[in-house]
Amino acid sequence: MEFTVQQIAAMLGGEVKGNGDEKINMLAKIQDAKKGQIAFLSNPKYEHFIYTTQASAVIVKKDFVSRKEISSTLIMVDDPYSSFTTLLEQYHKMITFQKVGVEQPSYISDTAVVGNNIYRGAFSYIGSNVTIGDNVKIYPHVFIGDNVTIGDNTVLQSGVKLYSGTRIGKNCALHAGTVIGSDGFGFAPQEDGSYKTIPQLGNVIIEDDVTIGANTVIDCATMFGDSTILHKGVKLDNLIQIAHNVEVGKNTVIAAQAGISGSTKVGENCMIAGQVGIAGHLIITNNTSLGAQAGVSKSITKEGQKLIGYPVFDIKEYFRSYAVFKQLPDLNYRLRDLEVKMKQLETEKKSVSSE
Repeated sequence: MEFTVQQIAAMLGGEVKGNGDEKINMLAKIQDAKKGQIAFLSNPKYEHFIYTTQASAVIVKKDFVSRKEISSTLIMVDDPYSSFTTLLEQYHKMITFQKVGVEQPSYISDTAVVGNNIYRGAFSYIGSNVTIGDNVKIYPHVFIGDNVTIGDNTVLQSGVKLYSGTRIGKNCALHAGTVIGSDGFGFAPQEDGSYKTIPQLGNVIIEDDVTIGANTVIDCATMFGDSTILHKGVKLDNLIQIAHNVEVGKNTVIAAQAGISGSTKVGENCMIAGQVGIAGHLIITNNTSLGAQAGVSKSITKEGQKLIGYPVFDIKEYFRSYAVFKQLPDLNYRLRDLEVKMKQLETEKKSVSSE
């Protein structure tokens, strides 16, 4: 795949400074780029590379002023980082959506309905009454249970498992090993100390533009007619657990090894860092930011907070507290030293008074 600098600039809404007919066939880092490749400059500390790079083109900010001669053609844009990300997305789509056709052996029910430009990898399974949109890519060893719906342009990487009744929107990406719709953790304690399984009868709904990382698990809702829901634009990292009846608001991002317990509602535009644990039946309001390994045991109702620690509290207060915490061994030593000195003074006072 090859494009001219001018074609790329048109895609990005940028202005060309140099040879717009230069051919581009690859993206690269500015320090490593070669002829035929395009790079970007966003961070000022990398500016020196723009004077030595062999890249055929470099994406720069509109107000960029060179201090030396530059051999590369420049594409002037408002935000170089976002523009380069757009190119990466487009390049990824071209690669991902090239595959079409059916590999054997694979199985599809007679009652399933599939769209155009489908790819079905070997050993994939598609159950009864499944509906699949256009341009969907189903990689080898994917399991799609009965009554599942999948929207246009969604990609299911190898080993994805969709339990019955799952609904996936458009433009979603589910990475290898993801399991959607498994049973929630529901067990009723019995008098004899054993546990009785509570059937999990609901489903999972994943709206448009959602990305789910490898080996992430999202449990179905407990009651029939209820759903565990990931709203539009949610981005999940690898190895995340989303329990039954959880709802995650639009454009919320969650990093690896985080876990959300049952029936908790997470708001929109939240940022949840790695290994965060959230208890069940809570409300996490919009625009909340939770730092790595934060533990949330109570609802968060004030918007826009940045919290960390267990139990969570304001991040600025946390670091002030941590500054004191680091000094505790020294403070303890000084306290013991003072205690010794106080005892010595008391002993001296008693000695003087007895005389």
